[in-house]
Amino acid sequence: MNKSMVFKITGIILQIEAFLLLLPAIVSLIYREFGIVWVFLISAALAAITGSLLRLVFRPKNSLIYAREGLVIVALCWVAMSLFGCLPFFISREIPNFVDAFFETVSGFTTTGASILTNVEALSHGIVFWRS
Repeated sequence: MNKSMVFKITGIILQIEAFLLLLPAIVSLIYREFGIVWVFLISAALAAITGSLLRLVFRPKNSLIYAREGLVIVALCWVAMSLFGCLPFFISREIPNFVDAFFETVSGFTTTGASILTNVEALSHGIVFWRS
């Protein structure tokens, strides 16, 4: 198995997620939720640094991806994206329990519609944008 390629692609996906975490930061700026802006910037920085490290450390000798690598990439990226995607919920304390924040993120990324939140309107605009 081409493990270097698996981790390199996971790093690329995390870098894309880091960029996407900047969009709700902009929404938070528009609504003057300055405390929430930092939450997204910190989460984006952590995702970008991790993604960049994965890309720098793992340099594949060949770029072949077979079915096995593809399955591992998909599984690893779902977990990694969910771990970094739940950081805004957890760091902002909008969802204070890490497991609940992780559940909410997985639910959002998989579009299952399950939620632990009873009052979504009480969340900040940036968090609601990220949750969407």
